[in-house]
Parts: sequence; structure tokens; C-alpha cells
Amino acid sequence: MQAVWIFRHIECEGPGYLEQVLDRHNIPHTLFAVDQQTTIPTNTDNALALVFMGGPMSVNDRDSWIEQECELIRQANTRKLPVLGHCLGGQLISKALGARVYANPVKEIGWLPVQRTASSAEWMNALPDTFDVFHWHGETFDLPEGADRILRSDRCTNQGYVLGRTLALQCHIEVTADMVDEWIKCYPEDTGNPHESVQTAEQMRDKLNERCTQLHTIAESFYHYWLQNGGLL
Repeated sequence: MQAVWIFRHIECEGPGYLEQVLDRHNIPHTLFAVDQQTTIPTNTDNALALVFMGGPMSVNDRDSWIEQECELIRQANTRKLPVLGHCLGGQLISKALGARVYANPVKEIGWLPVQRTASSAEWMNALPDTFDVFHWHGETFDLPEGADRILRSDRCTNQGYVLGRTLALQCHIEVTADMVDEWIKCYPEDTGNPHESVQTAEQMRDKLNERCTQLHTIAESFYHYWLQNGGLL
């Protein structure tokens, strides 16, 4: 049976709220746990769409799965399949499509604002011009040829772009409250030197359930349009 393929790179960074959205719409999905050495398919024949989650690694590392996933992204792009990337996943998409991935001037970790661009109208419906999302990244990407930037932030120019049926995000719209709490425990070294763009654990946990509820409203807009644009709704 065809399904949305979801590629997880570390156990604590799964599909989160996206899985709830897919289940609500009765869209079949299959998880490929790359962190557990799950075999990565060599072609996209049975994929309805591809989704790539985050992780602490870099797409510039030499791990074999990176090129395997990049090849699937290129195949999906040729076939015009929907592709979605969160943080590391967005960087994988950029690398696969010929764009550069490199260190951002600063890390962004925690609840920080992003701004819409002029190209964002279809994807964000009635969302405000600026809104908070969750971040946990030290690298960023350039835009592949033909892509339209839809999100930016003051410290990271490319927070999100679209290219046909592809949506690549540098930020995390998929997180749940449990995931935020788990990441704080998994990556304590990342928050040891808080500053303007790196929050403390206490700041990230402040009003956490309320923040996640607001984030999921934002995620609904992105996911709904991505599914609709990809012919899955």
C-alpha cells in the first residue's frame, strides 16, 4: 500500500503533531527509523509523499544515509511528489537540490519569532505577519534554484521555502510539549550558554502547553496546504 514516508534520524525527533494530522485525515504513513538502521528504499515507487524530520547531525557529514535520502528527494522532485522537511529535513532537501548548507551566524534555540514574506500568502492563510515557532538549529540553508522564501527571522534569513510541492522549514512546527521537554533533556549542552537567540530550559518550558497549542494552529495552516497542494486531501 502506498503511504507517506517519514524519515526519523534520532528517536526523540519523530513526526510529533504531523502524525496527528495525518491520522485525522486517514492518510497512511510509514516510519523509517534511520536511527535504528532501517533500510532506506532505493526508489519512491510506493511513496505518496516524503517527510524528513530533524536531528543533531549535519547534512555535510559522511553518513551513507544522507546521500540515500538526498537521492529519494531528487526522485520525488522529478516525479512532483510532495516533500516536507523540518530543520535537518529542510537542510537535506536543500542539499539534494543543489543548495548550500552551512553554519548559521548564531544558534536559534527556543520560542523565537519568524516573519512572513511576500510569497507566503497561500501557505499561511490568515496567520499574522510575525509569530513564534520553536527552533533548535545551528546550521541553515540557501534556497535551491526556483524556490520562493516564505519565512525569515532576524538571525536566519531562510526559515522556510516552497518549490512546487516541496515545503522546507528550518524551524520546528511539529513539536509537542513532550518533545520540547525531551529535547531539553537530550541536548543540555546546547543550552549551556543562553543569549538572545538561545533560551534557557526554564524559558522554553514557560507556558509550554499554551505555546504548543498556538504552534499547532500555525502548523495546521502549513500542513493543510502542503497536503492539499500535494493532492493528498
